[in-house]
Amino acid sequence: MGKCFRSLVLGMSVSTAMCASFGCRETAGSFVIAAHEGWISCVAFSPDGKSVVSGGDDGRLILRDAEQGKELWMRREPGKGVTSVAFSPDGTRIASGSWGGMIRLWQSATGRELWSRRGHDEAVVSIGFSPDGQSLVSGSHDDTLRVWTADDGDELLSLTPGEDYDVTSVAFSPDGNRIVSGDGENRIKIWDSAGGELLSTLTGHEGAVTAVAWSPDGRHLASGSWDRTVRIWDTRGGKSLLTLAGHTGDITGVAYSHDGTTLVSSSEDHSLKVWDARSGKEKVTLRGHTDRVTAVAFSPDGKRVVSASRASLQVWPLP
Repeated sequence: MGKCFRSLVLGMSVSTAMCASFGCRETAGSFVIAAHEGWISCVAFSPDGKSVVSGGDDGRLILRDAEQGKELWMRREPGKGVTSVAFSPDGTRIASGSWGGMIRLWQSATGRELWSRRGHDEAVVSIGFSPDGQSLVSGSHDDTLRVWTADDGDELLSLTPGEDYDVTSVAFSPDGNRIVSGDGENRIKIWDSAGGELLSTLTGHEGAVTAVAWSPDGRHLASGSWDRTVRIWDTRGGKSLLTLAGHTGDITGVAYSHDGTTLVSSSEDHSLKVWDARSGKEKVTLRGHTDRVTAVAFSPDGKRVVSASRASLQVWPLP
């Protein structure tokens, strides 16, 4: 594994034999994990950055060590692929959504299932915790977003952003007072998380909005779209501040660094791009995947990015 792995883990030395035993391989400047038997739909770093959870079309939910790639535990979604994952803010729980509309909560240390609910009529393609860890928000192909209690899965809210258009992405704001959703009607909507009141609608994308992410201070939003652009928005006035162009394929994911200065996007053009979130200037393009990149996440310290594609995860060290 050698040079690329040592650069990833800041000097840690691991043998090629160890890498092979964990199902990983090296590629220029990054660490690759052979993680699933098909497309990987979703990926997330744990809050301490020590582990990565992923879900795929093979129906497996897998927790791995983020530095060595070692599988810690694996669970299967009966008959359906795993389409969304999220860690709780304290790292003790993992939420997952499936093609079959199921939402499950897991104990992250052991993989023990805590509860499950058929939360939607179709695939749960986006899921996230509130900042206090007390609630979950989910978005689905059934055209709804829903809010649940994290303790037992009781439904608190059900909202319909539009008719016959999938809810593609959802996220709580950093203060927990708002929820953002992206949909297949090219729109971004911001909702009051307590009562479900629609606060604003952001328009400007010329294709379905596939991904949304809050800046850490809650003042900005990043969105990715089938129009192959990433946009940064002012959440107070609803104004589009920057349009980041450069990808040649649809955008599949966006994520902010912990300090809000950097943004990463993933695309069907097989690449990731790292951007200066304040100026919109492209910092670097990360290439290594041989097929479309389906999801991306920042490590909590902002020093690594994990991306997903067909069968493999790739972890990239950043300057």
